[in-house]
Amino acid sequence: MRIEIRGRNVAVGDELRERVEKRFARVAKQVSPLAELEVELWEERNPSIEKRHVAEVTLHLKGVTLRARDAASNWQSAVNEAADELARQVKRHRDKRRGRRVAMKAAAESAQPSP
Repeated sequence: MRIEIRGRNVAVGDELRERVEKRFARVAKQVSPLAELEVELWEERNPSIEKRHVAEVTLHLKGVTLRARDAASNWQSAVNEAADELARQVKRHRDKRRGRRVAMKAAAESAQPSP
């Protein structure tokens, strides 16, 4: 899986980049190597917003795009929450595809007459 990390008006250092890659390694094991993951990090400028650090994640798979957006008081929490949310979406998507495949196979077998 290819990971692209961008910071909108935020400098993305090596430590933050490594944390993002480490957190999304679990998702990378569940998807195709051709998948593309875009991580965009930014900070809300409004001082009245407590959860200022925002992580928005977009995963492009074959035929579907999954998105997760989370805000927290620090970068690590925002990235962790977004990674967990995306992992849930990927698992749900895989289970749906697997369920459809099983249902199609069962329907095909029941449609064929027995000898």
